[in-house]
Amino acid sequence: MKLYILFLGEACIDKGAVISPGVDDGRRVHIPIPAYLLQLDDGTNVLIDTGMHRKHIDDPEYTFRGQEVAKVLLPCMRPEDSLVRRLAELDLSPRDIHYVINTHLHFDHAGNNELFRDATIYVQRQHFEVAKEHPAFPSEYFDIPGLKYELIDGEPELFPGVQTILTPGHAPWHQSLLISLRADGNVLLCGDAIYCQDNIDHDAWGGQAEPEVAKESAQKLLRIAGEKDAFMVYGHDPDQWRRLRKVPACYA
Repeated sequence: MKLYILFLGEACIDKGAVISPGVDDGRRVHIPIPAYLLQLDDGTNVLIDTGMHRKHIDDPEYTFRGQEVAKVLLPCMRPEDSLVRRLAELDLSPRDIHYVINTHLHFDHAGNNELFRDATIYVQRQHFEVAKEHPAFPSEYFDIPGLKYELIDGEPELFPGVQTILTPGHAPWHQSLLISLRADGNVLLCGDAIYCQDNIDHDAWGGQAEPEVAKESAQKLLRIAGEKDAFMVYGHDPDQWRRLRKVPACYA
């Protein structure tokens, strides 16, 4: 099994307001927007999250125009940052993706779900139901006729070596993933359960929807990482991002 990390643009944010209140208030930074491609040993292609919609290339304010969040978060995408272009770097197209796993349904994690009408899309059942009724989850990106969702409950192993982990706090029924690789060992894809190392170092969870719940989920991930000797990949850490292997390199 191989794990590829795809770069799907950035967001310019007020780090204190969005990620680590009390630590970097007023500091503007660019954070990466990733997706992940798993190629299973049998040739199955599994995409984890789908990034921001390509409309943000020409219209960065598309999702949040007129909303309060637009004051602290601005997407930044180039044409080459589109998911279609990134998949093409691996000689793949959306039709080659067999499964999609959404950690959650925010605009930067489910923005291109519409491309995968031939795939089965896994998301937590209760998260999906909450997201359909909540303005923080723009329904135009995921509640689309023709998409084939398989709604899951709890923490199933979706494929051999691909384990779901419930990590609420950032969003209700958010899920992270533990990936078991032969050479590189266990990799823990935190999603937005842990944005960055600063959250841990400064015990800073105020940027999450439910800070105390988010802290408990982070502690759960840290415990699992210790037990499984897993390398943790944070959701949007610009410092860690520079050290990660990105396409065309991979973890295997």
